[in-house]
Amino acid sequence: MTATIRKKNYSIAKSRHVIQWIIVIGTLLIGLRHIMPGEASRGGSFDSFCAFGGMETLLPFLFTGHLLKSTNLLNFSVLIATLGVSFVAGRAFCGWLCGLGAIQDFIAEWTRKLLGEKQHIRGKRSKTTLPLSLPATIDRPLRYAKYLVLLWIMVGSLYTAYPPLREFCPVRAVFGLHMTTLLWVTLAVFIAGSVLVERFWCKYLCPLGATLAIFNKISPVQIVSNSNQCNSCGRCDIECSMGIKDVPLHLNDPECTRCLECMDTCARDGSLELRIIKP
Repeated sequence: MTATIRKKNYSIAKSRHVIQWIIVIGTLLIGLRHIMPGEASRGGSFDSFCAFGGMETLLPFLFTGHLLKSTNLLNFSVLIATLGVSFVAGRAFCGWLCGLGAIQDFIAEWTRKLLGEKQHIRGKRSKTTLPLSLPATIDRPLRYAKYLVLLWIMVGSLYTAYPPLREFCPVRAVFGLHMTTLLWVTLAVFIAGSVLVERFWCKYLCPLGATLAIFNKISPVQIVSNSNQCNSCGRCDIECSMGIKDVPLHLNDPECTRCLECMDTCARDGSLELRIIKP
């Protein structure tokens, strides 16, 4: 059985962007807080607030009883909260609550405007050259890179004192406000990648996205397609920032970030609905 939980009576995109801005500003404030004097008295390092920091220090904690440096038990609390959201709504954290995801969305939007797109028309492909879509022969293999990054980090965490990703973590580069040469390089690569390919980090390199991908298959909150209403117009494919093809046929794809842009773009009421799938 299923229960419909939403009617299309407001802009999901606008609501999501408001939440994304709140997350970005909040994360920047955390970064600012940790470059001011008296860092230790305010709860430790910036890394302590990272959900993936909990993954990085998980195996060392289980095998040795010790946490990696710059992490603490707060990382596990943030990780548990992130996994809780994912268990209910799949990769919604990536689409709504991730600061890096938000920054990538903003960069893609600003890039199109700088290249001459005055106003984006929903469901219509942009005429700007960037961000571009990589050919399937390149895109598909690259999608697996984030799983290799995840494996490297988990194994590497057993042999390092600090989180393996720490010195070139894009979260620290964008929000940490305490820069090193390596973080400046990371920031430049992150921005360049996001200009060239929409959600570059999410598609190809994010180990947290790789961790959460499985939840799209098992979460009770799902996007479902009504084949009697859908006319396969392709509008949702155009708006999918993760580049999923034939969106109505792949609504629980591991790459989906549950941004709900497909629902907002759909021109036929009832074609796509957000539902709670009951056992």
